[in-house]
Amino acid sequence: MLKLAGARLLEERDALLVRSVLDSVPVAACMVAARVEEAGLNPLRLGGELWGYGGKLTGMCFSGANLIPLRGGAGAMRAFADRALRRRRVCSSLVGPTEQVLALWEEVAAQWGPAREVRAEQPLMALADPPQVTPDPLVRPVRPDELERYLPAAVAMFTEEVGVDPSSDGGAATYRARVADLIASGRAFARFEGGEVVFKAEIGALSGTVGQIQGVWVHPDRRSTGLGTAGTAAVADRLVRGLGRTASLYVNDYNVAARLAYRKVGFRRVGSFSTVLF
Repeated sequence: MLKLAGARLLEERDALLVRSVLDSVPVAACMVAARVEEAGLNPLRLGGELWGYGGKLTGMCFSGANLIPLRGGAGAMRAFADRALRRRRVCSSLVGPTEQVLALWEEVAAQWGPAREVRAEQPLMALADPPQVTPDPLVRPVRPDELERYLPAAVAMFTEEVGVDPSSDGGAATYRARVADLIASGRAFARFEGGEVVFKAEIGALSGTVGQIQGVWVHPDRRSTGLGTAGTAAVADRLVRGLGRTASLYVNDYNVAARLAYRKVGFRRVGSFSTVLF
């Protein structure tokens, strides 16, 4: 019987090949590239493992809090599934390019399923030029002393988007620390009115060339007023003109209002993501 090649742990000696793969798909690879650029390939610093398949890395997958398959065909996905299934599942989601995510999910579903939700179609969008609408001048970086005012909006956004309260089941301290870290790094943005957040968004991942916007949220009382469009434009403008990056994001296909808002800002579809939530 022919033995299939397995996935291997990538190490610092693979850095040049890894960089080549990440550079070939900068928008799709932003989440992984940001980690690698900051921490290298040592799993302890990286917060997970980077797996490779094939001598020239025809397949690549990050395994950490999220399982992110970046490239590879059926053989690579089977190899990544085999490696993942040898251990207890620690990831909270499987996310990344649609072709790889759905193929990998098919390989692991029997043991990891059922999923809480499968979001099979999420347009991946990017903006390399200044926004096409005027950025909201009142959207600004959140200050560390504003954490307590910002946190309820962050929790509300997460609960609406993921369907789970991040502060439940003992997760409050961990989530608070994560939000505090985003604020401390200057990657959380908000518009405050009367001391309350009416718009928020974050730069969740920031590589050398791309910044990924996440957590876009508008207060329920202020929706359909243009705050989301102008606010997103403000964060995108900070990335494009302020930091010299391409702004990116991915959005659920059923969120028609958000997709229209992002197109108004100037975002254009460059690919497709999928997410499997556990």
